[in-house]
Amino acid sequence: MKDAQGRQVTGRVRWRKFAVLAVPGFAVTAALAVALAQGALAASFAVSGQEFKVKAGSMHGEGFAQYGTLDYNMRDGKDHPFPAVATAIHKATIHKLCQSVVTDFPGLGTFSLNVEAGMDPNNPVMAEDLVLDLTSLTGDANFSNIEIGRDASTLDKGPKKAKGMQDFFGQQADVIDINNANQVAWSVSAAKFKLSGLSLSLNKGKHECFK
Repeated sequence: MKDAQGRQVTGRVRWRKFAVLAVPGFAVTAALAVALAQGALAASFAVSGQEFKVKAGSMHGEGFAQYGTLDYNMRDGKDHPFPAVATAIHKATIHKLCQSVVTDFPGLGTFSLNVEAGMDPNNPVMAEDLVLDLTSLTGDANFSNIEIGRDASTLDKGPKKAKGMQDFFGQQADVIDINNANQVAWSVSAAKFKLSGLSLSLNKGKHECFK
């Protein structure tokens, strides 16, 4: 982003700190649950409730928005909501994408599902209307024309549906570039997702994209 003198500023994003300090509404999970029930927040699908890790060597995004949101999973036929931070990008280009999820199977042990794509510099991963619901993000970030503290219900630079609740904290930018991005997520969705050089493997033991 740029400072008051118009100089470009780069920064390191620590998402747990952002969620706690910048979105005080996270403490009011009950209010979020009511908003979900009333349709004020869009929950496109029930998530597993199991976090997974996503690593990107670099990510370039055009049309970027971030805001508090709510995911939910199903237990005994009921919705169980929990808060997350939505990172939404209209058009994303990702190099060296890695995704991993670790599961313990009773009687069989620990297994890891690993996905890699975009390892060829000339054939990156491409996505449109990409939304990641995160609990953690670290990396070296560079923003262009960023707006911090905007009402989440008025965000208009990201995907069309990338908006939060009225009076909730939001931020957006024309462009975002993140290097060495390590993300812990509840869910990822996209209108289009092109995984060039896709490699998927199931491995015994714990094999995560990062620790």
